[in-house]
Amino acid sequence: MKCAQLFEGLSYTCLQGDIDTEISAVVNDSRKLSEGCLFICIRGASFDGHTFAAQAVSQGVAALLVEEPVQVPEGVTVIQVENTRHAMALVSAAWFGHPADELTTIAVTGTKGKTTTTYMIQSILENAGHKVGVIGTIEVVIGEKHIPVNNTTPESYDIHKYFREMVDAGCDAVVMEAYAQ
Repeated sequence: MKCAQLFEGLSYTCLQGDIDTEISAVVNDSRKLSEGCLFICIRGASFDGHTFAAQAVSQGVAALLVEEPVQVPEGVTVIQVENTRHAMALVSAAWFGHPADELTTIAVTGTKGKTTTTYMIQSILENAGHKVGVIGTIEVVIGEKHIPVNNTTPESYDIHKYFREMVDAGCDAVVMEAYAQ
């Protein structure tokens, strides 16, 4: 997929390189870099992805998505956005073919009882003839597949990946735990 396709509907500036660069994967974790990927530089509590830009280039990334300019060789495409975490959600949706558009999404928020409520809604919908995926604090459920989760709230990339797997498995709905801010 080309960078330009990933950034449709997103406000960005191409600082260098070619917006038509072919992308082989979308990555936001420097430990998962791969040849030809788009590396999204995210500022976190402990690490700033921008500090890994040079390492990413040395490992063959095709493009970088940044909030601030980085010093990398001219052949690397560098796309700047206001907020890379927000952009990651839109880029991930595009990467996986906008699977959320194919699912009815039900989010459960609150202080207590979210997990129980998501499983109750799943059961009600399945008894009504729907195939339902679940994203929760304990696991992700896609059909008979149960995937343990490490983080209470998955990254947007992971959510879209799970949505794609759900659609591919025939799900028409997803129930997920959500946290209001």
